[in-house]
Amino acid sequence: MSSGWEIRMSNSKGIPYYFNAVSKQSSWDAPSELSEDQIKSLPGSQHLSGGSSGGAGTITASHLLVKHKDSRRPSSWKETNITRTKEEATDILREYQAQVGNSREKFEELASVHSDCSSHSQRGNLGPFSKGQMQKPFEDAAFALQVGEFSDIISTESGVHIILRTA
Repeated sequence: MSSGWEIRMSNSKGIPYYFNAVSKQSSWDAPSELSEDQIKSLPGSQHLSGGSSGGAGTITASHLLVKHKDSRRPSSWKETNITRTKEEATDILREYQAQVGNSREKFEELASVHSDCSSHSQRGNLGPFSKGQMQKPFEDAAFALQVGEFSDIISTESGVHIILRTA
């Protein structure tokens, strides 16, 4: 029986945290109801070993995120209660996509002003990550890109994104 808990990597702090996909609860501390063996068997437990900082399976990417009311946390640094629909978020991102073209500078400028992610303060830069650290649709898109290439619009539990692979 699944507890719903998994281990994720914080993009802002670069350390692992516990996330319950059922209750949407997150915590820096291990859930008290889980034994050490249960924690070691959670999805994402490789993050606890300090596992992957650099190396062959690691890439670097930036993104521009637009959240919507059905995002797992429909609030951001610029809006406490996001009420737009997924379709409206996608339309907004399409406008940004048109402005960006193939310009990394324009992408970073828009990400710093408009992204609903805390990475906006780093111009959208998420830093290095490896497989298993990001939500699957994001990971699949990011790893499929060539360095310097932009994704089309990608939808995840967090919202809709444009991804730029930077390394």
